[in-house]
Amino acid sequence: MSPSSRPFLSIVIPAYNERARLPETLAKVKAFLDASAPDSEIVVVDDGSADGTAAIAAEALRGRAGRVVSNGENRGKGYSVRHGVLEAAGRFVLLTDADLSTPIEEYRKLADTLRNFELDVAIGSRALAASDVQVRQGFLRQAMGKTFNRIIRVLTGLSLQDTQCGFKLMDRERVRPLFEMMVVDGFAFDVELLFLCARLGLAVREVPVVWRNAEGSKVSIVGDPIHMILDVLRVRWRFRRGLYDPTKAAAPSP
Repeated sequence: MSPSSRPFLSIVIPAYNERARLPETLAKVKAFLDASAPDSEIVVVDDGSADGTAAIAAEALRGRAGRVVSNGENRGKGYSVRHGVLEAAGRFVLLTDADLSTPIEEYRKLADTLRNFELDVAIGSRALAASDVQVRQGFLRQAMGKTFNRIIRVLTGLSLQDTQCGFKLMDRERVRPLFEMMVVDGFAFDVELLFLCARLGLAVREVPVVWRNAEGSKVSIVGDPIHMILDVLRVRWRFRRGLYDPTKAAAPSP
C-alpha cells in the first residue's frame, strides 16, 4: 500500500472468544470512526477463538474498511496485538480491548496529547488524578494491579502509573521496529513495549481516561501475575544481552 492510499488510523482489537461482545463493540467503533475519523480501518485479531468470533467480527465489519486476521491458534494477547500492529496500514495505530472498558471516544484525548506534545506513544491511564474510573474492578483485581505496577517499576525503572490499560495510541512508523523485536505473547506485552520505548528513546506520556470495568476479563488472578513477572524478567534479561537489536528484528508469522 502506498503512503498516499493508506488510512490515517488503524484500530487494532485483539479478540479471544468475544462472540457476545464484538457486535456491539464494533458497532460503536464504526459509528465513532464514521463521524470522527472516516479515513481509518479496523483490524480484529482472532486469537484462536472457539466460539465463532472471527465470523461474527467479519459480519460486523461489513460495509466498513477493515478485516479479521487470524493467529490460527490461541497464542496470547501480546502475540495478537503484535500481529495486529504489524498487519495495520494506518499512519497511527490505536489499541483497544474488545470490551471497550475505555470508551472509543477517549481516542480524541490521546490524539490531542500525541499531537500537542509531539509524542510517539500516548497511553490511557486509570491511575492519574484526573482519570475517571466509573466502574471499578473487584478488590482482589485492584490489589493485584497495584502490586504488579509496583513490582514493574522496581524491575524496569519505568515511572508510569498504569502500564496495563489496554487503550494506547502510537505512531506506527516509530513503534514498528519495536513490535518486530517484541517476544512476549502474554499480558506483559505492554511492559515490554513501554520498556523498549524508554530504552530506545521514544516519547511516551500517560493520559487520564474514562474507564469502566467490564466483566469477563481473561486475566487470571491466580496464575497470570506470576507469568507476567517472569516475562518482565525475561525482557530485562534480553535487553541486557543485546537481544533487542532493531537490525535483527523479524515480524512474527501469522
